[in-house]
Order: sequence, then structure tokens, then C-alpha cells
Amino acid sequence: MPDPSEKPANISTALPGLRRILACFGPYLRSHTGLLAGSLLALLFGIAAQLLEPWPLKIVIDWIVSDHPNIGVVQIPQLARLTTMQFLTLLALSLVVIISLRGVLSYLSSIGFALAGTRTMAKMRDDLYQHLQGLSLSFHNRAKTGELTLRVVSDVNLIGETMVTAIMPIIAHLLVLVGMIGVMLWMNWQLTLFALLPWPILWLISSHLGKKIHQVTRKQRKQEGAMAATAAESLAAIRDVQALSLEKNFAEVFAKVGQKSLSTGVQVKRLTANLERSADVMIGISSAIVLWQGTRFVLLGELSPGDLIVFITYLKSTFRPIRMFAKYTSRMARAIAAGERIVDLMEEKADIQDLPGAVAAPPFKGALRFEQVAFSYEPEHPILRGIDLYVPPGRRVAVVGPSGMGKSTLVSLILRLYDPTHGRVLIDGKDIRSFQLKSLREQISIVLPNSLLFAAGIRDNIGYGAARADFADIERAAKLANAHDFIMAMPKGYDTELGERGVTLSSGQQQRIAIARAALRQSPILILDEPTTGLDRGNEQAVIEALANLAQGRTVIMITHDLDLAAQADQIVFLENSNIVEQGSHADLLNRGERYAALFRARSPLSSTERETSGESHAEPS
Repeated sequence: MPDPSEKPANISTALPGLRRILACFGPYLRSHTGLLAGSLLALLFGIAAQLLEPWPLKIVIDWIVSDHPNIGVVQIPQLARLTTMQFLTLLALSLVVIISLRGVLSYLSSIGFALAGTRTMAKMRDDLYQHLQGLSLSFHNRAKTGELTLRVVSDVNLIGETMVTAIMPIIAHLLVLVGMIGVMLWMNWQLTLFALLPWPILWLISSHLGKKIHQVTRKQRKQEGAMAATAAESLAAIRDVQALSLEKNFAEVFAKVGQKSLSTGVQVKRLTANLERSADVMIGISSAIVLWQGTRFVLLGELSPGDLIVFITYLKSTFRPIRMFAKYTSRMARAIAAGERIVDLMEEKADIQDLPGAVAAPPFKGALRFEQVAFSYEPEHPILRGIDLYVPPGRRVAVVGPSGMGKSTLVSLILRLYDPTHGRVLIDGKDIRSFQLKSLREQISIVLPNSLLFAAGIRDNIGYGAARADFADIERAAKLANAHDFIMAMPKGYDTELGERGVTLSSGQQQRIAIARAALRQSPILILDEPTTGLDRGNEQAVIEALANLAQGRTVIMITHDLDLAAQADQIVFLENSNIVEQGSHADLLNRGERYAALFRARSPLSSTERETSGESHAEPS
């Protein structure tokens, strides 16, 4: 993924990034065109009211207070018949109406833009989350979970908040700025030019400091991502962290990254403060110029006192967008960096997706075939080479061999979590790449070591296996998995809430819940990846019995280091050095006396004959 901190921050190179963000967010904003149009209309009328706001004061000064009333003002017969107090009351009421109207219109535009922004960000967040779930394992293996979480939650929120609290107000004040400068030019173009004299200097200062703020903000956002990744990594493995007394190590790493982020944050605040103070100085200089030159014009009779009041009032408002820009520069820079990070994610393409012409998979019989399958994560390090394997429907196959030889990768290819770099995988004689992913995976169940359970009820955790299953189906699956009895012994039975990752259950109970979930799918193909790892003997026997129930009538591919469990399979595949070195039944492989036989006989201190007998006795489930 691109590193935002490495991108140059000058204006010309920032424009493509802004175009990318607008291109990504544009379709979401277009779905709220009516709301945005209404909000914009309210904004424009509010601006018109703001332009009118100083005029009652001007009329009071020029028509009522001045020693020479009516200077520069067109006579209106209807107003001429009013007494001074009636006219003054009318002007006061008009000021109340103008300010109230501006307040209502400002409220409507703010609420409208806020609603549009919130709905846009909510839809964007949903789509981003779904997009992340659809990205390939190769992407997730590279990415850091904490940083991805930061992007989905914090980055999207930051953009929405900035849109409401910074970008839209600045746009509104920029429109006010254009209107006020137009009126000022109409009133007295010479004084307007005097008022704008400091602007080029302020523009240069803003450009220079703005570039630095953008650079430092991108760096800070990257450091925040590193903090989130460190926190997520340590909290996800808190049991191991505490068991190994690594709390101090992770705390030091987190503190070090946090200190860097703090220093960068202080630098951002310092730069922003410099920009705000520079804007204040320029505003002061411009106000002094207008006061000095405007008073001269009044004394020369070229400008009325009311006109000067309007000028000074407008001048304060014209500098408000600049002051706001200085105030919100760091926030907008953070939002732009966040937008770029979101766009980077949305532009990530899944390596594994439905191919053109892919069709829904028919009901599988369960015949599996690997034809000259090769796979590697990196070209120079092959994981699998020339795998040829056929599994008839309803057959139980155990895949054994040393760790790191590609056993889990082999079964991942069946699910199309990865695609072979060479060769193909077939189910019932059809290349699995010709099937739509969803229809393929719906017909394959998998039980992993430490299967994922969610912070929800037991009923829900089992029910995730099949969305349309009713309670009778869930209970039947739990009984098949030898889980019903311990579930009913819990305080709320199937409605008992589990802790995150199922930590409130023992390892054996967690595994039986996962087996029940797999049973509920009633899939013709079942993948078991080290299903008894880390279990004590009692739990192991319960899980083995549940697996035997689950395997009935299914094609089963089981990865295991437990050779006694492997001995129960119809066929054993011994994987070593990225290839299949042996395959056959347990008895056949023992008779050959090669790698599998040596490993099986070495698993206990019994004699060879006793080992084989022991192995056969374990072949029957208890």
C-alpha cells in the first residue's frame, strides 16, 4: 500500500490526490443531490442576508445620526413620510429580521450538509468494510489489523467531521468573501484595493506553512496507524503476552511510537499557531490601512461615514475564511491524508475473485482432484510443487508431514483462498475457478485450530454456519458435535453469551462449538485443520467422536500431526519438501516401511509390533 508520508506536499502534486478523493467520494455524494442542493440554496440566501446585515447601521448613520443626512442615499417617498423614531424602529426591526433569517438559513444549511456528510460517511464505511472482507489473504497477510481498523473507523469519522466542522464553513465564508469584495468594489474600488494590499504576503505565508502542515500531518497519521497496530496486536494476544511477561516490552514499544506521534502533534500545533498569528497580523495591517485611508475619503467627501462602517464590517468578514483556514489547516490536512488512505484501500483489487463467465456451483458430490498443482507466495520459495492427488467422494484423507511443508496451503486452495500458480484444482471434474466464489465456499465446511467464536450467544455462534437454520437444526448440530450437554449445563443454555473469541469456554468446548457450526452447513466437503491441537485427553476424545459423527457421508480432508488420528483415515498423504512423497492407507504405508512408517513407529517407546497394534487400536473411535 502506498505510504502517504512519502508523497510530496506541494500544491501541484496534491491536486491528483484530491482528484482521486473526489472521484472516490463523488458517487456517494451524488446519491444525496437533493439534500445538498437544498442546503446550498439555504447557504446562498444566508450569505445574501449576511451581506445585508451592516446596511441598517449604515442607513442609521447616514440618514439619522449624520449632520448631513441623506448623503449618497436614494430618496424613497414611502420612507420620507415616516418620523425619525418610526424610521429608527423600522431599521432596528429589519436588523432583527435579517439576523434571524440568517440564523435560520445557516441552521438549515448546516443540518443539511451534516446529514449528507454523515450518510455519505456511513455508506462509505460500510462499503470499505465489505471491500476489506473481500480482499485476498495475500493482502491481509501484509496488512496490519490495527491500522486497517483505524482506517475503517477513525479515518472515515475524521473525514465526516472535517466536512461538517471545517470544509463546509470555509466554503460558505469563501462565498461570503466573493460577495463582500464585489460589494466593496462597487462602493469604492480604490479603498478595496488598499484593503487587499496585505493579501499577497498572507498567501505566500499560508502556502509555505500549509505545505509543512500537510507533510507533518501525513507523518503523524502514519504514526497513529503504527500505534493502533501495536495495541491491536498485543491485545489480541493478551493471554500470551501475560503468560510470557511481555507487558513491559509492548508498553515500551507503544510508548515509543506514542512519543513520536506526540512530538509530531506538537509540531503540527506550532505550525498551525504560526499560521493563525500570521493571519491575525495581516488582518490588523489591512484594518489599519482601511481605517486610515477610509477616514481620509470620508473627510474628502468621497465616502459617507455609513459606507466606512460597512467597509470595516465587511473587512472583518472577508478575513474570516483566511482565519478559519489557518485554524483548520491541520484538521483538513489530516482529513486529506485520511481520504488518501481510504482511496488506497478502495483501489486495492482482490487477487481472488469471480472470473468472467463464472457460474453458480451445482450441488457437489465431493470428488476432489489436484492436477500438477504448484503454489508459491514468492517465486523463489515454492510451497507446493507438482501435486497430483485424487480423493473420491465420501473418502477421508489425512494430510501429514513436517511443519511448514504446505499442508494448510493445500487445503486453502480448495476454498480458493489462494489460486495455484500452476495446475488446477477440480471438484467433480470441474475447475473450481469456473464457479462463483460464494457458491463454492457455501458447500465446504472447515474446522480450524482455535476456531473463531464471537462475542455473542452460543445459539448465534452455531447459527453462523447457516443463516436460515432454525433452533431445532442448531440443537441437532450441537448434539452431533457432543456439545449439547455442556451447553445445557450453562446458566442460560443456548442463550449464554460468550466472551470475545470464546474465552469463557475451554479449548475443547470451543472446538465442539466450531464442529457444530460446520455440521449445520451440511456441506459435502469437510476440511479439518489440526482439529485436536492443544486439547487434553478428555476433550480430545470428545472432539474425535464429534468429528467421526461429522465425517459421515462427506469427503474429508484432515491436516493433523496426530498419527493415531491420521490412522483412522481411508487414505494418508505424506507431504514433505513441497511435494507428496507417499500416499496410501495406513496399513499400506506401514508395510512400505518408508517415511510415514518411521515417523509412526517413533511416536512412542513401544516395540514395532506393539506400535502397529496400538496404532490399529486407536483407529477405532471411542
